[in-house]
Amino acid sequence: MPRFSLPDFSLDSFRRQLANVDALPQLCVLGVVSGLITGGLMVTFRLLLALGALVFMPDGNPEAFEQLPPWGRALLPLLAVTLIGLWLWRQPPASRKIGVTHVIERLTYHQGRFPMRNWLTQWWVGLISVLGGLSAGREGPAIHLGAAAVSGLGQKLKLPHNSLRVLVACGTAAAISASFHTPVAGVIFAMEVVMMEYTIVGFMPVILASTMGAVVAQLVFGTERAFQASDVALGSLVNLPWLVVSALVIGLLAGLFVRVARFGPRLERVPWGVRFALVGVVVGAVAWWYPQIQGMGYDTLALTLSGGLPLDVLLAVAIGKLLLTAGAVACGIPVSIIGPVLVAGAATGTLLGLLGAHLMPSLAAGPEVYGMLGMAAMMGAVLQAPLAALMALLELTNNPNIILPGMLAVVVAGLTSRQLCRCDGFFISVTRHGLHPLQQPLMQALSRVSVPAVMERNLVRTSRMVTRDQASALLESNPAWVLIERSVADKPLLALKAADLARWLLEHDEADADDSALLDLVEIPGQRLDMAPIHLQATLTEAFDRLNDKAVDALYVEHGHRPKNKRISGIITRDAIERHYRFSDSPHG
Repeated sequence: MPRFSLPDFSLDSFRRQLANVDALPQLCVLGVVSGLITGGLMVTFRLLLALGALVFMPDGNPEAFEQLPPWGRALLPLLAVTLIGLWLWRQPPASRKIGVTHVIERLTYHQGRFPMRNWLTQWWVGLISVLGGLSAGREGPAIHLGAAAVSGLGQKLKLPHNSLRVLVACGTAAAISASFHTPVAGVIFAMEVVMMEYTIVGFMPVILASTMGAVVAQLVFGTERAFQASDVALGSLVNLPWLVVSALVIGLLAGLFVRVARFGPRLERVPWGVRFALVGVVVGAVAWWYPQIQGMGYDTLALTLSGGLPLDVLLAVAIGKLLLTAGAVACGIPVSIIGPVLVAGAATGTLLGLLGAHLMPSLAAGPEVYGMLGMAAMMGAVLQAPLAALMALLELTNNPNIILPGMLAVVVAGLTSRQLCRCDGFFISVTRHGLHPLQQPLMQALSRVSVPAVMERNLVRTSRMVTRDQASALLESNPAWVLIERSVADKPLLALKAADLARWLLEHDEADADDSALLDLVEIPGQRLDMAPIHLQATLTEAFDRLNDKAVDALYVEHGHRPKNKRISGIITRDAIERHYRFSDSPHG
């Protein structure tokens, strides 16, 4: 009777399947798990904010800075920068990097692996910056905490590094989704800002993660949005010229924000403590009169779009909150910028809408329309992420009528920031040869596949000196390569084509040959490759870089985690990587 074999559900099988570029079912499982973990972390972060607010904020509201006495809200930023500064001072420089920029850096140059110390720093800085009255959001901490946590899970399970990249995207999408209740915007943000690519294999697990993140957050906090404006529309098309002018102004402000935030290297000569103290003093001074610039500002955002703020407050939020956030970043305080950018954009748009109503009282749309459009235009221009900004606009307002003018506003503001102000996306701060590595097609293609998917597993390992009988025995399993161990420990392994050894044995098959004589496999004519080691979880990007760094043409893949008990699982050559890329990049691949 025929035998039916059961599917292999072991962790080793799961790892092997993930190494391939088309491991969609396995990645979807990871997407669901990532969304649940990140959603839980975002709920924890928001509950910790609420718990901290119970200590000193009126009604336990982490955004109720307006209800504090002026001296209290002025002293809070000084206390916040002191606590953040003391924490960062005790950390090595590498452990001070947090937020979305850190996530992109780890994804680009470290295959999505995150240090634990940076993760702990993100908890502290994220909570203190919001509760301490600095102009900061919660989205950056959420993205870092979620991406690092799910990546850490992948590292614990020893998953191949190509799957860690997808885990980072899943954590990012779920964090945005759980923070704003915007699952679609979370997906687009992860693919457009962090991953910088759109693939079917990448989209599906990220969609699942974003969905799960939103579900977890809604189970705890409900489905109510901060504001809804489903009955608001642009009205007459006569508003379009003024909308273009408004988007142009917002694009210039977005460029100013990026320029100020990137002023940090020029301030390095100023002592660290002085920079932090300057931020605390300036934020406290502005907060004495305008507490709306403090914290996340979502309550201010709702009042802005409902027309509940006077002109001077709108101006303070539009200019003050924007520059205070950028100034904090420039001075080395790693605050989250996404929330403040949205709030400042809404205030700027509302001011421009009021000016339009003054110039065209009978035709202009209401200022709340320009407020919503300004919110999306500012986000899109600062991040250079137009699709993410449009999706955030649609999901935050629940108003499809706003999408058409929103597209125009986002594009004009983005072009203005990029072309007139010469500003790339805020988070793209690390370039190599003028092009970010995540934007290089070859590196992107190779990073989607891990070494096990391409390596040659059919090999044998032997010492350098063997007898003729031993050499023949090596070829009985029809290996592709013979790995030769060198006599000196510090010399690397050599790879010999098994076909070359077989050919030599056939050519020298003399009846009078001494079978006990030793053959030197290093001296046998044939294709031999110097090799360097690489670990089993590595991507083809890592393998390609290691081949270049070590100036070799092949790598042997080590398996196992004890230094003295590692075995070789396969060999990967430069030709194999190039063949894989050409095949997968071809129209028939």
